[in-house]
Amino acid sequence: MTSPSFTGRRVVVAGVGVTGSAVTRALVDLGAWIVVVDGGDGPKQQSAAEELRALGAQVRLGDDTTMVDADLVVATPGMRPDHALFTAARSAGVEVVGEPELAWRLRADDAGPWLGVTGTNGKTTTVGMLEAILRAAGLRTVAAGNVGLALVDAVRARPAYDVLAVEMSSFQLAWSPSPQFAAGGLLNIAEDHLDWHDTMAAYVEAKTRIWAGGIAIGNADDDVVAAALPAGGRTFSLTDASAHYAMSDGAIVENATGTRVIRVDELQVRGPHNVANAMAAAALARAYDVPVAAVHTGLVGYAPGRHRNELVARVADVDYVDDSKATNPHAAAASLSAYPHVVWIAGGMLKGADVDQLVAAHAHRLRGAVLIGKDRAAIADALARHAPDVPVVDVAATDTGAMQTAVREAATIARPGDTVLLAPSAASWDIFRDYAERGDLFAAAARALPECA
Repeated sequence: MTSPSFTGRRVVVAGVGVTGSAVTRALVDLGAWIVVVDGGDGPKQQSAAEELRALGAQVRLGDDTTMVDADLVVATPGMRPDHALFTAARSAGVEVVGEPELAWRLRADDAGPWLGVTGTNGKTTTVGMLEAILRAAGLRTVAAGNVGLALVDAVRARPAYDVLAVEMSSFQLAWSPSPQFAAGGLLNIAEDHLDWHDTMAAYVEAKTRIWAGGIAIGNADDDVVAAALPAGGRTFSLTDASAHYAMSDGAIVENATGTRVIRVDELQVRGPHNVANAMAAAALARAYDVPVAAVHTGLVGYAPGRHRNELVARVADVDYVDDSKATNPHAAAASLSAYPHVVWIAGGMLKGADVDQLVAAHAHRLRGAVLIGKDRAAIADALARHAPDVPVVDVAATDTGAMQTAVREAATIARPGDTVLLAPSAASWDIFRDYAERGDLFAAAARALPECA
């Protein structure tokens, strides 16, 4: 396909963050006339705005509800579809698209296919595994989309990538109806982001767009995914031996060929959820005809990223584990299940999610809980119902010092052999810049504890 011309086109870009900045750079380079709007006007926005103005873009801070004369608006993923800017654009007959949609339209004739990954949890780990596998096969590739390189940059890279390992959030999928994935993997679906999608049905509809265009791959152990998987789709399962990718004698096997892909004990990541992630990555790579030997090499070599069940300190025979990436109850459940005795640091912005089932399922492993953030009362209520004997500490501070207090309080509860686990079950934006800052502050506080803690 030939990329559309943007010379002289007038485009509004929502946000000066990572996505908005990447879109602006790409479109300025293509000759478009750009206005960037952002409701914030703090130091971070001011700095980004100066960089974008230096490129020739107009930037309006604190003015994200004002529509300008344009024929396209590019949305920032986290902004709701009913935001005033987008409502005004649609009323004026102006198209609103997401960054992946724009990237799909900008692909050159030699652009490689997209292998897509989505799910409530496990996306980044799975896409990292897939990237490692594709590289082990000798392919020029990169992880892009919701992690790694922006898609607008990935599709314009020269030389072109052979294939892209694309992580897609539900927001990105909702904003991007056109992308076609050579293969798409749906890892799991649990209640999340209902403050954005409003209904579970809308959330599921967005997630299943990952199956547009090619081979559909889904988790047979997830009831919602299994029910939605189209006929002819490929499955992976920890419990169903008849799935396309299944477990046998401690190894992942490909049933269609009877091939043993990798022993679970060869993986550098732990926990059943990570075995499922490895199955999904293998299924996606094999859908692209990557040899099994490369799948094995890539999975063996893959190491987890930061803030994903990362052991950051061991003090007085207590492990301190940073799983700040566990930003919803489904992710927190996977994290809690990996440890027998836990002092749980949790809380933040629950985004409309219910924590009752999470607390009820894991109450038996809780030595104590330390709660932080905006929605900590909802977690406290669930603990009172389902774990009334578990000591709970409420940290009311609303600045980043809350994490140091939380870690100190957790240390007083923990016993030798326990794990102090940061698995917040909630987003970080009420107190912290992002989940990474939250995890970094947890690690720093843990490492600052005295050995007699």
